[in-house]
Amino acid sequence: MSEYPHLLSPLDLGHVTLKNRVLMGSMHTGLEETRDWNRVAEFYAARARGGVALMVTGGMAPNREGGVFPGAAGLFTPEDITNHRIVTDRVHEAGGLIAMQILHAGRYAYGKECVSASAIKSPISPFTPKALDEEGIEKQIADIVTAAQRAREAGYDGVEIMGSEGYFLNQFLVTHTNKREDRWGGSYENRMRLPIEVVRRARAAVGDDFIIIYRLSMIDLVPGGSTHDEVVQLAQEIERAGASILNTGIGWHEARIPTIATSVPRAGFAWVTKKLMGKVSIPVITSNRINTPDVGEAVLASGAADMVSMARPFLADAEFVNKAAAGRSATIAPCIACNQACLDHTFSGKLTSCLVNPRACHETELVIAPAATPKRIAVVGAGPAGLSAAITAAGRGHQVTLFDRAAELGGQLNMAKVIPGKEEFRGLVDWFGTMVAESGVDLRLGQEMTADHLDGFDAVIIATGVIPRDPGIPGQDGPNVVTYIDVLRGGAEVGHRVAVVGAGGIGFDVSEYLVHEGISPTEDITLWRTEWGVGDPAEVRGGLAPQGPQPEPAARKVTLLQRKAEAPGKRLGKTTGWIHRAALKMKGVEMIGGVNYEKIDAEGLHVSFGEARERPTLIAADTVVLCSGQVSERSLADTLAARGIEAHVIGGADLAAELDAKRAIDQGTRLAATL
Repeated sequence: MSEYPHLLSPLDLGHVTLKNRVLMGSMHTGLEETRDWNRVAEFYAARARGGVALMVTGGMAPNREGGVFPGAAGLFTPEDITNHRIVTDRVHEAGGLIAMQILHAGRYAYGKECVSASAIKSPISPFTPKALDEEGIEKQIADIVTAAQRAREAGYDGVEIMGSEGYFLNQFLVTHTNKREDRWGGSYENRMRLPIEVVRRARAAVGDDFIIIYRLSMIDLVPGGSTHDEVVQLAQEIERAGASILNTGIGWHEARIPTIATSVPRAGFAWVTKKLMGKVSIPVITSNRINTPDVGEAVLASGAADMVSMARPFLADAEFVNKAAAGRSATIAPCIACNQACLDHTFSGKLTSCLVNPRACHETELVIAPAATPKRIAVVGAGPAGLSAAITAAGRGHQVTLFDRAAELGGQLNMAKVIPGKEEFRGLVDWFGTMVAESGVDLRLGQEMTADHLDGFDAVIIATGVIPRDPGIPGQDGPNVVTYIDVLRGGAEVGHRVAVVGAGGIGFDVSEYLVHEGISPTEDITLWRTEWGVGDPAEVRGGLAPQGPQPEPAARKVTLLQRKAEAPGKRLGKTTGWIHRAALKMKGVEMIGGVNYEKIDAEGLHVSFGEARERPTLIAADTVVLCSGQVSERSLADTLAARGIEAHVIGGADLAAELDAKRAIDQGTRLAATL
């Protein structure tokens, strides 16, 4: 009997049966834009070999004006079809099925040629779209249908028509973006005409033996968004038009409510999909923050959906489904929903990857092969850099001993995991522990290493991490001053009024930790919905609670300060920084930039402003927490270098940065792949 009877059961679509209930959801990786079709093919084939039932590609533009950015990939020429056939053939050889997502960005397109229902500029794009006339709408329909036909020619098993997240079809549905007075606007029957017509004509063009998934926005999370009754009405019409499956879309990109970041509860929107169950007869997929087989199984067992969509978990581990089916779920590399190497890269124009798995989208470039000559390797430091190096090296056949002075592995990940909203880091630390044991690494904790201990090894890797930077503030040795390490690892007592010195990632994390008390909203969906103002679309249009966000009162009064004369938090993650800033603002945290730290005394922190050190100000505080950055801990590496012993230095020991697990894991993995 499988641990996951619902997750691993087949799903009959009529002309084809899916082997399980797991969809790899669409992600824009940037691979197609590289034009390296072997690389694209290997990315998808690896996931097909990993056992997923059906995959959806990143969004392919149906025409130039609909591309998310100039030059976005699509099936525009016979050469494009031939290139995509390389991908689909490889997937089919691997035993998989793959659908192509057709994504028309509408007013979200980052180009002057963008078009939409009405000439209303998006808050996340600099361009005002052209309002389409009747002829222009017909062109867009025809182009989407042509894209579906070309997808079939290219060997795809189906298409997903993107109708959610505030993209083109979604823009016609709501009065927020559709001010038309013709047959494409006004009443809801008119506003939903476009997506229905697209699906109807696409089905007629591709025939019955081809999957059509429609991605339906089930909660818009924007003013003037759809009601639940409208969602149901559209779903039923889309079914009649010929869709095979309905997939769940959550929130527009411009929504001010997080939907997929790590602070969102697991399966945090499955309740929205469940409201549609029983109202259509085709399968319904739920999505967002489903990242383990247990979560997926629970969602399906509760009747919330017929199938689950997981996107980023397949960046973290291509073998997700196979491992679940084999009873080896503990070895699945966990998606922690950090966004650092996936969405942050995508929205910065970089190739997507994964913090946990640097091989994601680099399968042909970062190859982990058996070592020609096994070596005895010492790794000093069991943080993310050292752990990734040790596991990768051991997996290649090397004999690896991993040392750390601490009593537990994980390094600074053990501080991240205690931050409310970052509970997923617990799973990452647990996974590292599992993989150390699985790979046969000789783990020696609680051992202070010296150069003398490292004799006899063929290679030495130093991953000793970082230590806090000394900010040099007069009075910082006082009894009311602690470091972020004292707070997050040592349980230091912190008073009610707190001044946090340093507004980088660590300063924000510490502030988040200090203003929360009791259950983390990330682990209580009711609390989380109240905190962010998420309502029921059956009761309030768009799913926005009329009272707005209602967070729990802050446990402490926190002031967050930085030397840089810019908005605090400006340099946080591209797609998550706004969440951290909004969360602290809701808790009443005061954020001040451009300060000079003059001194600390019993009253608190004394600061001034500008080069002239003007406006002397007291930040009254019972406790001052120092989060003023880090410097590399290189003492052991320097000793080895002085003795003429070669050592590889990685992670924070190589370059101090704010808890940068992405760089540390990538560096450790790449080094170990070459030894």
